[in-house]
Amino acid sequence: MSKEVKELEQDDQIVIVNKADEKLESFIEDDGISVSEVIKKKKSNVSVAVDKFDWDAFEKEDVYDTEKSVIEGLYDQTLSKVSENEVVEGTVVSINKREVIVNIGYKSEGVISINEFRYNPELAPGDKVEVYVENAEDKKGQLILSHKKARSLRSWDRVNEAFDKDEIVKGYIKCRTKGGMIVDVFGIEAFLPGSQIDVKPIRDYDIFVNKTMEFKIVKINHEFRNVVVSHKALIEAELEAQKADIIGKLEKGQILEGIVKNITSYGVFIDLGGVDGLIHITDLSWGRINHPEEVVQLDQKINVVILDFDDTKKRIALGLKQLSSHPWDALDATLQVGDKVKGKVVVIADYGAFIEIQPGVEGLIHVSEMSWSLHLRSAQDFLTVGDEVEAVILTLDRDERKMSLGIKQLKNDPWATIAEKYPVGTKCTATVRNFTNFGVFVELEEGVDGLVHISDLSWTKKVKHPSEFTSVGEKLEVVVLEVDQENRRLSLGHKQLEENPWDVFETVFVPGSVHEGTITAFVDKGANVALQYGVEGYVSLRNLVKEDGNTAKVEEKLDFKILEFNKSTKRIVLSHSKIADDVKKEDVVKEKIEEGDTTQKAVKKLKANLEKTTLGDISELAALKSEMESKDLANNK
Repeated sequence: MSKEVKELEQDDQIVIVNKADEKLESFIEDDGISVSEVIKKKKSNVSVAVDKFDWDAFEKEDVYDTEKSVIEGLYDQTLSKVSENEVVEGTVVSINKREVIVNIGYKSEGVISINEFRYNPELAPGDKVEVYVENAEDKKGQLILSHKKARSLRSWDRVNEAFDKDEIVKGYIKCRTKGGMIVDVFGIEAFLPGSQIDVKPIRDYDIFVNKTMEFKIVKINHEFRNVVVSHKALIEAELEAQKADIIGKLEKGQILEGIVKNITSYGVFIDLGGVDGLIHITDLSWGRINHPEEVVQLDQKINVVILDFDDTKKRIALGLKQLSSHPWDALDATLQVGDKVKGKVVVIADYGAFIEIQPGVEGLIHVSEMSWSLHLRSAQDFLTVGDEVEAVILTLDRDERKMSLGIKQLKNDPWATIAEKYPVGTKCTATVRNFTNFGVFVELEEGVDGLVHISDLSWTKKVKHPSEFTSVGEKLEVVVLEVDQENRRLSLGHKQLEENPWDVFETVFVPGSVHEGTITAFVDKGANVALQYGVEGYVSLRNLVKEDGNTAKVEEKLDFKILEFNKSTKRIVLSHSKIADDVKKEDVVKEKIEEGDTTQKAVKKLKANLEKTTLGDISELAALKSEMESKDLANNK
C-alpha cells in the first residue's frame, strides 16, 4: 500500500482494508495514475465517515462493489480511446538497445523495435512520434504499435509538404546504388545523386552508408513517385554567403592559403575556405609538366596568389609558380647568340621541338633548323621527347623570354663549297623527292637539292607531268647544268646525259620524205604519230583523210609525208593525204607527157606526107586536124 493511501487513512477520509482494494491501488499505480487524483474525484460522489461506516454492508461486499464500479469508471475516463488501424501521436517513455517504449495514453504502453527509428539516431525520451495502432491488445494484453507503418501511410504527404515548403528533412542512407545512394526519407526510398552529397568531390561513398543526414527535397516525379534529395544544396546555401564575403575582400596579388580540393588534367581546384579557385596547369610551375599531380597532391595545404577574379561569375584564377622568381632571371648573363647549349627535349610538334635548357627556360628548334635539307619534314623525324641534345643559340630575347636554337649549325653548310663539289657538267645520282608541274626536285645529298625541268627529262618523249617519267624515292641520273650558290639553286638535266638525237633526226626526217608511222592518240585538231627512233610527229585532221575518204583511226599504221621539221622546237608536221594527192598529180603529168608525144608524131607524119598530098588527102588532114584540136580542147578543159 502506498504512503499516500496510508496518509488518507489517518485523516479518516477513506478506509481501504480489503485485499481487493490493495490490488486496485497496485493496478492504478502501475498505469501511472495518481491515487490521490482518483480519490479527489471520488470525494465529490462518495463521502463515507468512518464513524458511520456500515460494517455489515461491507462484510456483505455491497459497499465494495459500489466503490469499485465508481473507481473503475473514473479510471476509464483517464484512458484514451484507441481504435485499431489508425495513426496517433505518442510519447517516447524509454529507449534500450532493442526497443522503444511509447505511451499513447492507453492502459498499456506500446513496444516498437528500435530498427524503425534508424533514420533518427537522436531520438530521446519525451520526443513525440507518430505510431500506427496495429492491435489494441494482443493475446498477452500488449498494445501493438508500428512507427514504420505510420511513416509509410503519411510519407508521401509529408514529402510533398516538405518539398512545397522547402523544408530540411532527415534521411537515413541505406545503401549505395549506381550513381549515388538510397536514402530513407519519411519511409520513402529517395535517390541521392553522388554529385549532391557534398560540394567536394567524394572519393569514398561507403563512408556515408548507415548515416543519418539532413537533406532538401529537390525533385519529385508524381507519375513514378520518385524523390530526389540533396545534401549539397544545404551546404551551398551556406557557402554562397561565405563566397560573397570572401570575394568582396579579394585583391589581385593577394596571397592566401588553400587546400587542394580536386586535381584535373587541366588544373587544380583550391578550397580557399568556402570559395574555390583554379590554378591552371600553366600556372603551377615555370617548367613544363604533363599532369598537375607532378606538383601537388589532394588535401595538400599550399599558398597561392590571386591572379584574377570575376565578381559576377564567382571565378578566381590562382597561381602557384608566381610565388617563386622566374627562371629566366637566373639565366647565365654571359650567354649570347652563337653559343652552344645542352638541354632535354620536352615537347615536340610538327613545326619544331622545345628544348629545356634549365627548369623554366626553353628554346625552340624549328624544323627548318634541324637539317640543311630544304625538304621540310616533321620534327619527329629528327628528335623524340627526352632526347639530350646540343644546339646553337640563334636568337636570344631576355625581355620577351624567348630563345631560338639550331642543330644543323653544328654541321658544315654543304652550300658553302657547292661550286667546287658540283661544278657544271658534273654527273651524279640523285633521289627524287617531289614533283611540280614544271619539273622534278631531287636531292643530291642532305641539304643539297636541285631541279630537273620537265623539258630536260627526255630528248624525244613529250612529258606532260614528271610523274609519267619517274616516281618519288627513285634514283635518277642527272648532270649539273647551272649553279646558283647565292640563292642555293641547282639546275639539273637528265636528257643531257645523252647526245642530242635531233642532230641525226634532221638528216633522216627531211621535208618531203615519206615514213611509216602509227597513230597513238587524237589531240586538239589532230593526232600524234609515233615514228621511227621513238620520235613523235603531229598530223592535222584534214591530213588524216585516206584515199577512200575515211579518216584514219588510233593504232592504224600509215605512210606519212614530212611537211615540216623544226629541230629547235622538236616539232615534226606530217600528212597522209598529201601522199595520195602527189600520186594523182604524177599520173596527170605522165598522161600529158604521153599525149604530147602522140601529137608530135602526128605532126611529123603530116609534114612528111605534105609533099604527096592530094585533093583527097586534104580532106583527111582536115578531119585529122579537127580531131586533134578537139582532143586538145578537151584536155585543156
